[in-house]
Amino acid sequence: MPLWNIVLSGYPGSGKTVLARRLTSENPDFVRLSVDDLRDMFFGPIEPPKDEEFVYNTLAALRDLTLRNGRSVVLDSTSPKNSTRNFLLNTRVSGVIRVVVLMIVEKDELEGRNRERGIQGVVEAWDKAWEKPPANMPLMKFRNNSLNEFETSYYILTELLKSKVHPYRRRFLADLYPRL
Repeated sequence: MPLWNIVLSGYPGSGKTVLARRLTSENPDFVRLSVDDLRDMFFGPIEPPKDEEFVYNTLAALRDLTLRNGRSVVLDSTSPKNSTRNFLLNTRVSGVIRVVVLMIVEKDELEGRNRERGIQGVVEAWDKAWEKPPANMPLMKFRNNSLNEFETSYYILTELLKSKVHPYRRRFLADLYPRL
């Protein structure tokens, strides 16, 4: 299997961590790197830390080290801005296939999930920061409104990871960006 740099992007509660953990548990050559885990390790439960740039630079250094050691990476981060997505996608390691996996979940579902986690108002807050990915970004939509949608999207993603043809063939590209 080729080396992958997979950037998960989505609202809090969209299933990024569940997806990242499943990918790494089922693919021993994959490593999960989490912005939240690094932030918590460096700064504790303070939200947000003063030096977010430090967290992302550390994440990028860990990503490149992991890729240089022959292991694929799943970056678990909300990545609401295109500048962040591009920063996380662009590695100096050659021969790596890069893709953003965009978590698609209906707003009502997101709000319900976050309420269950004891978090209020997160969807509205992230709406202000969220940017539509550009058409030229390597992108796969991962629908996760239900377990059935998750499983279907997971199957498509695993097929993409095994694919021997160009991974961004039309069926994996976003034709229309859904309204979030």
